[in-house]
Amino acid sequence: MDLTFTPQEEKFRSELRGWLDANIPETWKDLRFWRGISDDEGFELRRDWERRKYEAGFAGIAWPTEYGGRGGTPGMKAIYDEEMALARAPQSANGLGLTFLAPTVMAIGTDQQKRDIIGPMLRNDVIWCQGFSEPGAGSDLAALRTSGVLDGDEYVVNGQKIWTTNAMHGDKLFTLVRTEPGSQAHRGISMLLIDMHQPGVETRPLRQISGASEFGEVFFTDARVKASDCLGGIGNGWKTAMLLLSFERGASGISQYTNYRRGYDEIAAAARKLGRDTDPTLRRELASRLVELECLRYHAMHVLTQVEQGRDLGSESSITKLQWSEAYQKLFETFDHLLGLDGVVAAPVDGLDLASLQFEAFWTRSVTIWGGSSQVQRNIVAERVLGLPR
Repeated sequence: MDLTFTPQEEKFRSELRGWLDANIPETWKDLRFWRGISDDEGFELRRDWERRKYEAGFAGIAWPTEYGGRGGTPGMKAIYDEEMALARAPQSANGLGLTFLAPTVMAIGTDQQKRDIIGPMLRNDVIWCQGFSEPGAGSDLAALRTSGVLDGDEYVVNGQKIWTTNAMHGDKLFTLVRTEPGSQAHRGISMLLIDMHQPGVETRPLRQISGASEFGEVFFTDARVKASDCLGGIGNGWKTAMLLLSFERGASGISQYTNYRRGYDEIAAAARKLGRDTDPTLRRELASRLVELECLRYHAMHVLTQVEQGRDLGSESSITKLQWSEAYQKLFETFDHLLGLDGVVAAPVDGLDLASLQFEAFWTRSVTIWGGSSQVQRNIVAERVLGLPR
């Protein structure tokens, strides 16, 4: 495991840090600013921010230059993730497209798909959503029922997707559809690229316990998509989806560690201000949380080292998802133990404004479910990494 970065990468860090310092308004660094504006206004601010990053050369850090990227190293991408977290930069408005779809299109897309998808996505001209989960087909993704029936050179799509991030702001959707009537499990599925602004596509927001509505439902009623707008080939949707999801690896744990460590420091500071820093039970919990976060950091550096050496991690990426999601959730369970019943009400506690932490605590309840539940990740690690019998 290599814990260092090259001089070239550290030069990139200095350049990026200087640009972020000059271009992120101080008001944006306070989560209360984002809570005080509408979802639509916040989204447009983030979309414009992404466009300015692209214009300054800070988008697609590790993408090949032929696709509009910077052509950087995995280490530069890790530094980018870390510095964005340290600067409290806004979250990406096109994260699913940039993280998952773009590298998949680069790998297996047609020349036309590469021309039509990658550039507009990097500039944030087109916002992409991911349509995988369905009612009754969440963790068991192969049980999906949304259908596509061929009609001439188009597929007519009917069905429903749920828990679709950015559904209310998306322009296009990459989604899994059963295109072979009567097929079951992983067979007969295709990944279609659907225009969300056409008749027959309806989106509805889903209100979360935290009050946010970043997810939505998507309903298809005779929506149409050209047969050529299929990524990876008709009937190859499952294989394409597995390739797409494999890009959720690399050094993602580095930015997560940075964000979670800041949360840890804020929780520890709150414990001191509330006079709970001498509570032996809470101190043991906080010590355990700190150890778990440091283990996450070392694991992230291990993963980065493997990626730099050209190793395909495959199913081992499930270890990363399992580790960061459970460490994050446990951290805010400790926060809940600190506040007790006050943790479920976004109101000052003994004069302390802890609303941002209280909001985040609600969010963490979901992280061991979406993106593949902890139970599913443990099965993957057991069967495909450790080779244990089913």
